[in-house]
Amino acid sequence: MRENTRLDGPTIGPAPVYTPPCPDQVLENVLENVLHFLTCRKDRNSASLVCKSWYRAEALTRSDLFIGNCYAVGPARATERFRRVKSVVMKGKPRFADFGLIPPNWGAFPTPWISAFAQAYPWLQKIHLKRMTVTDYDLQHISLSFPSLNDLTLVCCEAFGTSGLSFLASNCRQLRVLDLFEDEVNDDEVDWICSFPETENNLESLSFECIDFPINFNALEKLLARSPNLKRLRVNRFVTIDQLYRLMVRAPQLTHLGTGSFTPSEIWIPAHQDLDFGAAFAACKSLVCLSGFREIAPVFLPSIYPVCANLTSLNFSYANLNAEELSSVICHCHNLQTFWVLDTVGDEGLRAVASTCKDLQELRVFPIDAREDSEGFVSEVGLLAISEGCKKLRSILYFCQRMTNSAVIAMSKNCPELLVFRLCIMGRHRPDHITNEPMDEGFGAIVMNCKKLTRLAVSGLLTDKAFEYIGQYGKLVRTLSVAFAGDSDMALKYVLEGCPNLLKLEVRDSPFGDSVLRSSLPHLYNMRFLWMSACRLTLSACRQFAKEMPHLVVEVFTNGMEEVNDKDEFVDTLYMYRSLEGPRTDAPEYVKIL
Repeated sequence: MRENTRLDGPTIGPAPVYTPPCPDQVLENVLENVLHFLTCRKDRNSASLVCKSWYRAEALTRSDLFIGNCYAVGPARATERFRRVKSVVMKGKPRFADFGLIPPNWGAFPTPWISAFAQAYPWLQKIHLKRMTVTDYDLQHISLSFPSLNDLTLVCCEAFGTSGLSFLASNCRQLRVLDLFEDEVNDDEVDWICSFPETENNLESLSFECIDFPINFNALEKLLARSPNLKRLRVNRFVTIDQLYRLMVRAPQLTHLGTGSFTPSEIWIPAHQDLDFGAAFAACKSLVCLSGFREIAPVFLPSIYPVCANLTSLNFSYANLNAEELSSVICHCHNLQTFWVLDTVGDEGLRAVASTCKDLQELRVFPIDAREDSEGFVSEVGLLAISEGCKKLRSILYFCQRMTNSAVIAMSKNCPELLVFRLCIMGRHRPDHITNEPMDEGFGAIVMNCKKLTRLAVSGLLTDKAFEYIGQYGKLVRTLSVAFAGDSDMALKYVLEGCPNLLKLEVRDSPFGDSVLRSSLPHLYNMRFLWMSACRLTLSACRQFAKEMPHLVVEVFTNGMEEVNDKDEFVDTLYMYRSLEGPRTDAPEYVKIL
């Protein structure tokens, strides 16, 4: 907050004349002080639109900068407006990149942003990047430009390797958090673990589960010994359970642990047969989150029993467990709030979850086999059990091969506080497998009864009726994902005209064409982005959209590296997004910006 100066104490000569501050200045001082307490991005954005003075005050008090699309605004515009930023969160590629729907070398480079931040915010403390093409040069630039950096998190990023990690470890002396989640990391044969300073450090969180090659375990063990503040550690699958034991003995203060492979090394017998894993877990009295369990050996599951009662988060999404194995663990987890699991546990395993985890708020059930023709292990039986037993549920992601309207309707009634409902019925156009009816009534019940719903993913056999329900009742839905659904363009028309808060719309393999977008142009301006792939959009129509919406960027590409030439040709993918900067300059050849 700006300070007004005042003269106090004895003076020589005539007393100074006190000039009261300008009323506008006083108002801005008070306003800045109040805005410091606004932490919600949406509230801050609303405050900045009140008037010019609120716009200026909000910019001066914003310390956390969130950029949902790195192409929606330019680095110069952002740094010119916000002068006191300490934390940056930035996203690059659309979410469908996670499913391999974006060809290689699409873009999302943070290099110009890092250069701008280095000039404007040399005091930057936190950088989070998601779905971006981060190079070793970028990581070196970060490590040399921000001496106060203490938190770097990379999620679903690619193009960097152990050389870049070595720069971070050696140069960022204030580092407290270095987290890598679902990144593609190259093996440059550089020992990045050894690059951390030999002195005691401030490290609080170190996560590298996604690194798919061995690390220097001895160096990691020594690093833990000089990291007294370490609370979160997630190791990769090359760390065996006997090595994990050594790490836990050195760091009993851990609150979050990624276990690695959870199988013994080849020299397990007889060298380590006397290790008491249960005692090692019991000594970690603060442990509330467990993940990892890659290549799990179920015989070691009893070792985690001592900490199960304290767990609020458990991730078995890589553990090939059956219902009996899961039940032996989950019966101890009465305080669980977040649970991820593979569908190999079957409906019986989900029944065990429902009977024990009454405080569960987030559930994700992933398929071990994502092929459309696989039989699957879970069904409407498991979903129904969860809805009846876990009535505090707020978010669910559920992959299955068959479902019924009655089970989805029951969930909408039993869990009315749902914010996120993502039901992925694998296989195309699959109806209610008992009545053979479309899944319209089930999804209709979700948007009718779950009045706080903000994110929805639909699947199965759906007619336009389901989308009419969404448009009529889904007034708070911000993100909608659609696959293999709908009869005609009316389906999307219902959604675009009926969901005033819709920001992100993702559509694939659906029969939607030019007319729906042509009739809904005004509604697209309010959205952050629209993604449509394998639909029925023509190049000529996309050109017209771009002409009529100059403040939206329209990108099209077809089948990887093919060039788009024929004006009546169907485009493979349309990506349309809001941007204050206009078309980007780093698009690859197969992307045509209209």
